[in-house]
Amino acid sequence: MSRFVDTLLDTARARGDVKGITTGEPKEPVRHTWGQVHERALRMAGALAAGGLAKNGAVAVLAAEPVDIAPAIQAVWLAGGSVTMLHQPTARTDLAEWAHDTVRVLTMIDSKLVLLGAPFDQLAPLLDEHGIGYLRLEDLAAGAPLATVVEVDEDATALLQLTSGSTAEPKAVRITHGNLHSNLSAMVEMAELDVDNDVMVSWLPLFHDMGMVGFLTVPMTFGLELVKVTPVEFLNGPLIWADLISRHRGTITAAPNFAYALLGRRLSGVDDDARYDLSSLRIALNGAEPIDEKAVRSFTDQGARFGLHAECVFPAYGMAEATLAVSFAPLFTGLTLDCVEADKLESENLAVPAESGRAFAVLGKPLPGIEARIVSSSGEVLGEREVGEIRLRGSAVTPGYLTVDGPVPTQDTDGWLATGDIGYTVDGQIVICGRRKDVIILGGRNIYPTDIERAATSVEGVRAGNAVAVRIDAGSRRERFAVVVESRLAEDESAVKVLRKDVAARVFETVNARPVAVVVLKPGSLPKTPSGKLRRAAAGEQVAATVKASES
Repeated sequence: MSRFVDTLLDTARARGDVKGITTGEPKEPVRHTWGQVHERALRMAGALAAGGLAKNGAVAVLAAEPVDIAPAIQAVWLAGGSVTMLHQPTARTDLAEWAHDTVRVLTMIDSKLVLLGAPFDQLAPLLDEHGIGYLRLEDLAAGAPLATVVEVDEDATALLQLTSGSTAEPKAVRITHGNLHSNLSAMVEMAELDVDNDVMVSWLPLFHDMGMVGFLTVPMTFGLELVKVTPVEFLNGPLIWADLISRHRGTITAAPNFAYALLGRRLSGVDDDARYDLSSLRIALNGAEPIDEKAVRSFTDQGARFGLHAECVFPAYGMAEATLAVSFAPLFTGLTLDCVEADKLESENLAVPAESGRAFAVLGKPLPGIEARIVSSSGEVLGEREVGEIRLRGSAVTPGYLTVDGPVPTQDTDGWLATGDIGYTVDGQIVICGRRKDVIILGGRNIYPTDIERAATSVEGVRAGNAVAVRIDAGSRRERFAVVVESRLAEDESAVKVLRKDVAARVFETVNARPVAVVVLKPGSLPKTPSGKLRRAAAGEQVAATVKASES
């Protein structure tokens, strides 16, 4: 029997009328208790069962509003199925291509059913055209309540988390009920969540693991108060984030690094120090992409004017393959940096402490139920401050992927998952240097793209968080790198000429290597994942083709 579903049920029965979810901010806020969400989920689950959903059947969900998604995913779990949140089309999406990719995803997960909710219910004719079966969420809610919850085992699939990036070659991380229960319980313990007093505030997308698992499944399963808006509402006005924390006395929030940099910039333009009150915030989790000290400092410095405590910054390491969270920094310690000698790091794979050099965020010890170790390229287990690939093992680690070519295991014979992340440990705490596939190798030196990108974004005129270092001729003797940046000056030829020179100089000054090219693009040009992270590989393909064409 699933301990995860048992906990959901216990919460609904014992605390269903105590805490809940507020949605519709800022225009039409409405609050539903978790008990009301559960009652609606039971009706939806009854309709799914009556409609023929089999035990362990896969169900895809395409909706934007948290008030609709929460009961829908719970309904699928109550009916014994697994949930897949589909990537959402945007205004710039080619709908015919999106439909083709969606069909591939549904085939991959063996699902013949999409639960369709606003505003994507307008896509119903497109789904009909491509033979994609669907049910409208508003219709499901009218069903008779499920009489008996369908029992599933711990190793049954609960969530198929689509990996970030293009869905042209889709892949889903298979998260079991056991995985979910293990990771959710560990996060509650290590973050010291207070179900009676904590208030979670989030705008994170629910098709991404941080939003889906951390800021919907956790509060719904354990009964915490949640204020949830959509990413569109945040991007249309980032200060809504500060406003919601202030008005709802939010204690816990989370976001990727770029969002804290964005909020810091917007707060700097607020003249009235009494407009927001961020003093209630005790955890501001920073994860999903490399943590930049400059971005964190912008957030904490500007937030201090509104009562923000710098120690609320909560660095974390996570990945969908570990359900969500791998490690948390110690509570109330803020951002801790480990500064190491650049030469030793690049040439000897050693993180030797130094007063100046490369600085990396310390991300805490692995959560309960997860083991971590650092391994060399030859498979040797390394010691502290020796740099290698991070490998994980434990009850939260996925047993495998689903791909278009079938299931693919993620663990070796001893249960270890190779993460592809390069890092080291300090006093048992994890430090990440970068992704193995992104490391640029020049003359025997390992140059990490984040160092190049931070140097580039420090140049005036480059949009913060919108610089990418890409490998060219990777793995060959001619391996090089280029830098791609976004700038509002992109259409000013003379300004672009100066910007390219300044970026190249700043990068050389930082990593003692010069880019073969600096490409300046208009804002919004860099390829990004559905969750807003930059896609180095896609940018690299574009730039490599341009550079090679210019050399021919």
